[in-house]
Amino acid sequence: MSAAPTDARSIRIKGKSFLAVVLTPTMPIDGWLVGLDELAARSAGFFLERPVVLDISDLKIAKSELQHLLQELSARNVRVMGLEGARPSILDRTMPPAMKGGRSGPDIEVPDVAVSAAPSKVEPQIEIAKINQPPIPPSRQSIVIREPVRSGQSIIFPEGDVTIIGSVASGAEVIAGGSVHIYGTLRGRAIAGTLGNSSASIFCRKLEAELLSIDGVYTTADQLALDLQGQAVHLWLDGDEMRIQKIT
Repeated sequence: MSAAPTDARSIRIKGKSFLAVVLTPTMPIDGWLVGLDELAARSAGFFLERPVVLDISDLKIAKSELQHLLQELSARNVRVMGLEGARPSILDRTMPPAMKGGRSGPDIEVPDVAVSAAPSKVEPQIEIAKINQPPIPPSRQSIVIREPVRSGQSIIFPEGDVTIIGSVASGAEVIAGGSVHIYGTLRGRAIAGTLGNSSASIFCRKLEAELLSIDGVYTTADQLALDLQGQAVHLWLDGDEMRIQKIT
Protein backbone atom coordinates (compact mmCIF):
# COMPACT_ATOMS: atom_id res chain seq x y z
CA MET A 1 0.00 0.00 0.00
CA SER A 2 1.53 3.26 -1.06
CA ALA A 3 1.38 6.37 1.08
CA ALA A 4 -0.84 9.18 -0.10
CA PRO A 5 1.10 12.25 -1.26
CA THR A 6 1.20 15.09 1.19
CA ASP A 7 0.54 18.74 0.46
CA ALA A 8 4.04 20.10 0.90
CA ARG A 9 3.98 23.69 2.05
CA SER A 10 7.02 25.85 2.50
CA ILE A 11 7.69 27.22 5.96
CA ARG A 12 9.33 30.61 5.83
CA ILE A 13 11.72 31.41 8.67
CA LYS A 14 13.05 34.95 8.93
CA GLY A 15 15.48 36.75 11.18
CA LYS A 16 14.39 40.05 12.66
CA SER A 17 15.95 42.56 15.02
CA PHE A 18 14.08 43.89 18.05
CA LEU A 19 14.90 46.34 20.80
CA ALA A 20 14.31 45.04 24.31
CA VAL A 21 14.72 46.50 27.77
CA VAL A 22 17.16 44.53 29.91
CA LEU A 23 16.57 44.63 33.66
CA THR A 24 19.43 43.63 35.96
CA PRO A 25 17.98 42.94 39.42
CA THR A 26 20.09 43.09 42.57
CA MET A 27 19.64 41.70 46.03
CA PRO A 28 17.57 42.15 48.10
CA ILE A 29 14.86 41.63 45.50
CA ASP A 30 12.14 43.41 47.49
CA GLY A 31 14.32 46.51 47.80
CA TRP A 32 15.07 46.44 44.07
CA LEU A 33 11.34 46.20 43.33
CA VAL A 34 10.77 49.38 45.38
CA GLY A 35 13.16 51.20 43.07
CA LEU A 36 11.40 49.75 40.03
CA ASP A 37 8.05 50.99 41.36
CA GLU A 38 9.47 54.51 41.77
CA LEU A 39 10.76 54.47 38.19
CA ALA A 40 7.34 53.36 36.92
CA ALA A 41 5.70 56.13 38.96
CA ARG A 42 8.03 58.77 37.47
CA SER A 43 7.45 57.58 33.90
CA ALA A 44 3.98 56.07 33.59
CA GLY A 45 3.74 53.36 30.95
CA PHE A 46 7.51 52.88 30.59
CA PHE A 47 7.13 49.08 30.63
CA LEU A 48 3.73 48.95 28.91
CA GLU A 49 3.81 46.39 26.08
CA ARG A 50 7.62 46.60 26.01
CA PRO A 51 9.64 43.36 25.71
CA VAL A 52 11.85 42.81 28.73
CA VAL A 53 14.85 40.51 29.23
CA LEU A 54 15.84 39.71 32.80
CA ASP A 55 19.62 39.46 33.21
CA ILE A 56 20.49 37.42 36.30
CA SER A 57 24.04 36.54 35.25
CA ASP A 58 25.60 38.04 38.39
CA LEU A 59 22.75 37.19 40.75
CA LYS A 60 23.01 34.33 43.23
CA ILE A 61 19.35 33.45 43.29
CA ALA A 62 17.44 30.31 44.19
CA LYS A 63 14.62 28.92 42.08
CA SER A 64 11.98 29.99 44.61
CA GLU A 65 13.40 33.53 44.64
CA LEU A 66 13.36 33.68 40.84
CA GLN A 67 9.74 32.48 40.79
CA HIS A 68 8.87 35.20 43.33
CA LEU A 69 10.60 37.84 41.21
CA LEU A 70 8.79 36.77 38.03
CA GLN A 71 5.44 36.83 39.85
CA GLU A 72 6.12 40.33 41.19
CA LEU A 73 7.10 41.60 37.73
CA SER A 74 4.00 40.04 36.18
CA ALA A 75 1.84 41.77 38.80
CA ARG A 76 3.41 45.06 37.63
CA ASN A 77 2.60 44.26 33.96
CA VAL A 78 6.30 43.82 33.17
CA ARG A 79 6.42 41.17 30.45
CA VAL A 80 9.61 39.10 30.68
CA MET A 81 10.33 37.55 27.28
CA GLY A 82 13.49 35.73 28.36
CA LEU A 83 16.10 35.09 31.03
CA GLU A 84 19.78 35.74 30.46
CA GLY A 85 22.50 34.10 32.53
CA ALA A 86 20.16 31.73 34.40
CA ARG A 87 21.54 28.40 35.63
CA PRO A 88 19.69 25.49 33.97
CA SER A 89 18.99 23.99 37.41
CA ILE A 90 16.69 26.88 38.41
CA LEU A 91 14.65 26.96 35.19
CA ASP A 92 11.43 25.11 34.43
CA ARG A 93 8.73 25.16 31.76
CA THR A 94 6.63 27.73 33.60
CA MET A 95 9.38 30.36 33.22
CA PRO A 96 10.43 32.47 30.23
CA PRO A 97 13.07 30.76 28.05
CA ALA A 98 16.81 31.15 28.50
CA MET A 99 18.36 33.68 26.11
CA LYS A 100 21.84 34.61 25.00
CA GLY A 101 23.56 36.46 22.20
CA GLY A 102 21.94 39.87 22.53
CA ARG A 103 24.06 42.89 21.74
CA SER A 104 24.21 45.22 24.72
CA GLY A 105 23.45 48.90 24.53
CA PRO A 106 24.12 51.59 27.14
CA ASP A 107 22.92 51.35 30.72
CA ILE A 108 20.20 53.75 31.81
CA GLU A 109 21.00 54.61 35.40
CA VAL A 110 17.98 55.52 37.51
CA PRO A 111 18.79 58.76 39.36
CA ASP A 112 18.75 58.78 43.16
CA VAL A 113 15.55 60.21 44.61
CA ALA A 114 14.43 60.40 48.24
CA VAL A 115 17.31 58.19 49.40
CA SER A 116 17.07 59.45 52.97
CA ALA A 117 13.39 58.49 53.11
CA ALA A 118 14.00 54.99 51.76
CA PRO A 119 17.55 53.89 52.67
CA SER A 120 16.86 50.24 51.83
CA LYS A 121 15.80 51.00 48.26
CA VAL A 122 17.93 49.44 45.51
CA GLU A 123 17.66 51.37 42.24
CA PRO A 124 17.16 49.22 39.15
CA GLN A 125 19.48 49.34 36.17
CA ILE A 126 17.90 49.44 32.76
CA GLU A 127 19.64 48.72 29.51
CA ILE A 128 18.45 48.87 25.93
CA ALA A 129 19.62 45.78 24.06
CA LYS A 130 19.29 44.87 20.43
CA ILE A 131 18.44 41.21 19.87
CA ASN A 132 20.05 39.46 16.88
CA GLN A 133 21.32 42.61 15.21
CA PRO A 134 21.86 42.37 11.45
CA PRO A 135 24.38 44.54 9.60
CA ILE A 136 23.20 48.15 9.38
CA PRO A 137 23.02 49.57 5.86
CA PRO A 138 25.25 52.68 5.81
CA SER A 139 23.02 54.51 3.33
CA ARG A 140 20.01 54.89 5.64
CA GLN A 141 21.05 57.19 8.48
CA SER A 142 17.81 59.04 9.24
CA ILE A 143 14.05 58.82 8.94
CA VAL A 144 11.35 61.50 8.90
CA ILE A 145 7.89 60.86 10.36
CA ARG A 146 5.47 63.38 8.82
CA GLU A 147 2.63 62.95 11.31
CA PRO A 148 2.14 63.11 15.08
CA VAL A 149 3.10 60.11 17.22
CA ARG A 150 0.00 59.03 19.14
CA SER A 151 -0.19 57.64 22.67
CA GLY A 152 0.92 54.00 22.75
CA GLN A 153 2.98 54.27 19.56
CA SER A 154 6.73 53.62 19.44
CA ILE A 155 9.06 54.95 16.76
CA ILE A 156 12.28 52.88 16.91
CA PHE A 157 15.20 53.54 14.55
CA PRO A 158 18.58 52.33 15.90
CA GLU A 159 20.39 53.13 12.63
CA GLY A 160 20.42 56.93 13.01
CA ASP A 161 18.42 60.13 13.54
CA VAL A 162 14.64 60.43 13.84
CA THR A 163 12.75 63.60 12.90
CA ILE A 164 9.10 64.02 13.86
CA ILE A 165 7.10 66.64 11.92
CA GLY A 166 4.51 67.01 14.64
CA SER A 167 4.07 66.24 18.32
CA VAL A 168 4.75 63.18 20.47
CA ALA A 169 1.80 62.40 22.75
CA SER A 170 1.96 61.34 26.39
CA GLY A 171 2.51 57.57 26.46
CA ALA A 172 4.30 57.59 23.09
CA GLU A 173 8.03 57.26 22.55
CA VAL A 174 10.76 57.94 20.02
CA ILE A 175 13.92 55.80 20.23
CA ALA A 176 16.89 56.60 17.98
CA GLY A 177 20.45 55.42 17.62
CA GLY A 178 21.30 59.01 16.69
CA SER A 179 19.60 62.30 17.54
CA VAL A 180 15.89 63.03 17.97
CA HIS A 181 14.30 66.12 16.39
CA ILE A 182 10.70 66.95 17.28
CA TYR A 183 9.04 69.90 15.50
CA GLY A 184 6.13 69.99 17.91
CA THR A 185 5.31 69.29 21.56
CA LEU A 186 7.16 66.45 23.25
CA ARG A 187 4.83 65.02 25.91
CA GLY A 188 6.03 61.41 25.78
CA ARG A 189 9.52 59.90 25.88
CA ALA A 190 12.54 60.67 23.69
CA ILE A 191 15.54 58.31 23.88
CA ALA A 192 18.58 59.16 21.74
CA GLY A 193 21.98 57.51 21.28
CA THR A 194 20.60 54.09 22.23
CA LEU A 195 23.58 52.05 21.01
CA GLY A 196 26.29 54.12 22.68
CA ASN A 197 26.24 57.37 20.72
CA SER A 198 27.21 59.98 23.32
CA SER A 199 27.28 62.75 20.70
CA ALA A 200 23.54 62.42 20.04
CA SER A 201 21.17 65.27 20.92
CA ILE A 202 17.47 65.84 21.50
CA PHE A 203 15.73 68.89 20.04
CA CYS A 204 12.08 69.78 20.55
CA ARG A 205 9.96 72.86 19.95
CA LYS A 206 7.93 72.54 23.17
CA LEU A 207 9.14 70.51 26.15
CA GLU A 208 6.55 68.66 28.24
CA ALA A 209 8.36 65.32 28.30
CA GLU A 210 7.81 62.31 30.54
CA LEU A 211 11.36 61.02 30.05
CA LEU A 212 14.51 62.12 28.20
CA SER A 213 17.58 59.94 27.67
CA ILE A 214 20.86 60.20 25.75
CA ASP A 215 23.35 57.32 25.72
CA GLY A 216 22.00 55.86 28.94
CA VAL A 217 21.89 59.12 30.93
CA TYR A 218 18.32 60.10 31.57
CA THR A 219 16.02 62.46 33.40
CA THR A 220 12.28 62.45 34.08
CA ALA A 221 9.61 65.14 34.13
CA ASP A 222 9.83 65.81 37.87
CA GLN A 223 13.56 66.53 37.58
CA LEU A 224 13.25 69.23 34.90
CA ALA A 225 13.50 72.87 35.91
CA LEU A 226 10.13 74.62 35.83
CA ASP A 227 11.41 77.39 33.55
CA LEU A 228 12.15 74.77 30.85
CA GLN A 229 8.57 73.51 30.67
CA GLY A 230 6.86 74.54 27.45
CA GLN A 231 10.11 75.88 25.97
CA ALA A 232 12.04 75.01 22.82
CA VAL A 233 15.14 73.16 24.01
CA HIS A 234 18.32 71.37 23.00
CA LEU A 235 19.64 68.52 25.15
CA TRP A 236 23.10 67.00 24.93
CA LEU A 237 25.67 65.18 27.06
CA ASP A 238 28.63 66.77 28.76
CA GLY A 239 30.52 63.73 30.00
CA ASP A 240 28.02 61.83 32.14
CA GLU A 241 25.82 64.87 32.75
CA MET A 242 22.85 65.91 30.66
CA ARG A 243 22.77 69.58 29.63
CA ILE A 244 19.60 71.42 28.61
CA GLN A 245 19.54 74.79 26.86
CA LYS A 246 16.64 76.89 25.66
CA ILE A 247 16.54 77.58 21.93
CA THR A 248 15.82 81.25 21.26
